[in-house]
Amino acid sequence: MLVRKFLKLLTLFSSLSLALGATPAQAVVPSPVLYLMGMEAYSAGGKNWIRYRYDVLNKDQYPADMFTAAPNLPPCGLNTNSSRSWVDFFDQQGHRLYGFCALGSPASLHDIWVSFEEGTVPPSWIYIEINDRQTNTKYRSNLADTVM
Repeated sequence: MLVRKFLKLLTLFSSLSLALGATPAQAVVPSPVLYLMGMEAYSAGGKNWIRYRYDVLNKDQYPADMFTAAPNLPPCGLNTNSSRSWVDFFDQQGHRLYGFCALGSPASLHDIWVSFEEGTVPPSWIYIEINDRQTNTKYRSNLADTVM
């Protein structure tokens, strides 16, 4: 139900933008609309974890070139072909939790996640920032639940 309302709202804003004369080249990149898809348990490094899987509802409104390899920009660790845009998770106080630096397309925003050790209480709300390193622009999402 909530997802449908977001979709209707996004369609309305897109239509309004076109009606006001904006061309696709002039269109403004929207803030990401983050939502929790589910949780899954897994083990790694001798510990048990809970992975919180998220998607960006409006990922199709991001240009593909934002996620192309950017060897001309600083690397992500040893990855010299990390993407132009990096995605970071934050808690509601702004503390960075986790990040992705090699997403290859806007569709990859369907497979982002953050994990917490089993037994740890996660923050109530989280958000992401998509950092377009080429334009030095950050796109901050809404606060999304960590509870289904």
